[in-house]
Amino acid sequence: MKMNVLVLCFVLSVSAEGLHEDLHVTGCSDSDGEETYNLDGEEMWFADFINNRGVEPQPSFIDHIGYEEGAYQTAVGNLQVCKSNLGVCRQAMKDFKLENDRPSSPMIFTRDEVELGGKNTLICHVTGFYPPPVHVYWTKNEENVTEGTSLNVPYPNKDRSFRQTARLEFTAQQGDVYSCTVSHPALDQPLTKIWDVDVPQPGVGPSVFCGVGLSVGLLGVAAGTFFLIKGNECS
Repeated sequence: MKMNVLVLCFVLSVSAEGLHEDLHVTGCSDSDGEETYNLDGEEMWFADFINNRGVEPQPSFIDHIGYEEGAYQTAVGNLQVCKSNLGVCRQAMKDFKLENDRPSSPMIFTRDEVELGGKNTLICHVTGFYPPPVHVYWTKNEENVTEGTSLNVPYPNKDRSFRQTARLEFTAQQGDVYSCTVSHPALDQPLTKIWDVDVPQPGVGPSVFCGVGLSVGLLGVAAGTFFLIKGNECS
C-alpha cells in the first residue's frame, strides 16, 4: 500500500540548557489516514479515525498536555487535503522505484507489573521499516484478538525509517499465551513474538522445611530430656 506522508518538525528552545523537538505528522493512503503530535519522541495525541475521536495514549500517572476541542476536526480536514494531493504525488513520483526496509524483530512487554486477575496493557513495538505502515495482528491462546487493540501512527526515525507501537488491553490469567505478528512489504513472511502470563506464586517449601526442622528439633529436645530423667532415676 502506498502512502504519502507529510512531516512537519519544529524545534522549540524552552531553556538555555536544552532543546525539545515537537513533531506533527499527517499522512494518508487510499483507505487510511493518520494525524499525530509528538514531543521528544513520545506520542502525545493522535486521531483515531475509526472511532472518530482524539486519543491521548500516555499512562494516567503523568501530567497530560491538553489539546483544544477542535483538534480532531482539524485532523479530519487535514486528512481530506492529504487525500486530494495523493494523486498528484503519485503522478509526480510514478517513475521512482520504491525501496523497502525490513522492520526489526518486534519487542513485546507489559506497560505495568503483571498481577493475576488485574487489567494491563501488552505493548508490541517495531522499528526500522520503510515505507510505513506495518500491520499488526494479536492472538490469545492461538485465537485472533481484535477487541481492546490499538495501533499508533508511524513515527519517523532520524535515518528516514519509521517505528510503530501496537497495544492490547488484557486481563492477566495464569498460563494464557499472547502473540504479536507484524507484516510489511519488505518481509518474506510475518514476524511473530510470543508472550505468556507466568506470574510466580508464593512458595510453601521454605515454610514446610522450617516447620519440619522445628518439629524434629523439639522431638530431639523431648527425647533428650526423657532419657536424662530416666538416667537420674536409675542412679
